[in-house]
Amino acid sequence: MINAIEKNLDRGVYLLNAISDKQYSNTSVAPYHSSIGGHIRHVLDVFACVFDGLESKTIDFSARERNELAEQFTVEGVLYFNRIKAQLHQLKGADFDMILSVSDDLGLEKVTTKYTLGAALIQAHSHAIHHFASIGLIINQLGIELPDEDFGYNPTTPKRATFNWF
Repeated sequence: MINAIEKNLDRGVYLLNAISDKQYSNTSVAPYHSSIGGHIRHVLDVFACVFDGLESKTIDFSARERNELAEQFTVEGVLYFNRIKAQLHQLKGADFDMILSVSDDLGLEKVTTKYTLGAALIQAHSHAIHHFASIGLIINQLGIELPDEDFGYNPTTPKRATFNWF
């Protein structure tokens, strides 16, 4: 699990090392006018919530850092990636079946439920892939080349879907 998550996070680092701060913070792409940096910061905030709650076994996904520097400057984004990856490495040998209390605001109220550490990491990883796909759309509109052909693709999604209905 750790290796798969790190490999995906490395795709983000590669992207940040290949673009300018202007491209990273650009909010001109419709319809949402979100930046690559905004998505990256959000993805890393979710991982940070997991790590911040490990000692107390209480994770609150609504208590995100929202570090504006990591949203505006690629060097800050890379530093944030590196911090998350270092924390991820510290989990090697961890009990991924450890039970955690996980909270999030679902729009009407904050809800708390039980997760395993593994489930929380899988959620953060899937969430990252989802946002990387959104970043892929922004990249396309800005005329930037994808860092690799798997950027933003969930490994279970066929790249060229073919449907045989009969």
